[in-house]
Amino acid sequence: MSKLSINRTTRLCMSLSARPGNFGTRFHNHLYEALGLDYVYKAFGTRDLDGAIGGIRALGIRGCAVSMPFKEVVIPMLDSLDPSAQAIGSVNTIVNSDGHLHAYNTDYIAIVRLVAETPIDREIRFLLTGSGGMAKAVASALRDNSFTNGTIVARNQATGTALADACGYGWAPELGDAQAGMLINVTPVGMEGGPEAEDLAFPKAALEAAKVVVDVVALPSETPTIRAARALGKRIVTGAEIQTVQAVEQFILYTGQTPTPEQIAAAAAFAQGRG
Repeated sequence: MSKLSINRTTRLCMSLSARPGNFGTRFHNHLYEALGLDYVYKAFGTRDLDGAIGGIRALGIRGCAVSMPFKEVVIPMLDSLDPSAQAIGSVNTIVNSDGHLHAYNTDYIAIVRLVAETPIDREIRFLLTGSGGMAKAVASALRDNSFTNGTIVARNQATGTALADACGYGWAPELGDAQAGMLINVTPVGMEGGPEAEDLAFPKAALEAAKVVVDVVALPSETPTIRAARALGKRIVTGAEIQTVQAVEQFILYTGQTPTPEQIAAAAAFAQGRG
């Protein structure tokens, strides 16, 4: 549907974040129009999470994406959790069915799917940097896909050891000169506009020794780490891929419609400013 066709029957989906971005808004609205759906999507920031969740319920807002710092604190305000959210105690998607708010974690679902589709030896040793909400999704997805030999690298000992213990992995406060077959960056290193935008998430020697490199940073789609890994001929999974797969899962949950691969690729290109 075009924006001019919004009417009283149009269903609203939204996102809640401390720092609203444009990817979800552009991605979902592009697909609504491509599939002729009477939906509209809008990003919001809030300092009143209780009020925002009450508004979703009261106004019949169909779906809501949840970003940091709300992924965990929102849980007591919801009615039920999908196993994808229950497994890690973190949500990023709320679906409203007649006032019942059911939550999912499509980050977890996306990682599970991408790992299943990427030929990776389950015996491979991995290093995962980070211990926040997305790190929980990635580590839990690896655990549930039979990856047993991993280390969580996080300066915050409390969250790092908690995540490592929950998933059965080791913990280290620093990378040092450690090397592994799979490297996974779940920190802001390489993020556009950040203080470490031009930095590699791992030392060059570690990248050279690795077989698989995963970087969850989605903006830019080609981070310094991904560029370096690509130049070295490594198997890679980008944050842009993860972002797109999780957004598609949200779209399906909200609308019940499954876009074609071509429609997904066009929406992702548009959302990333390439279309």
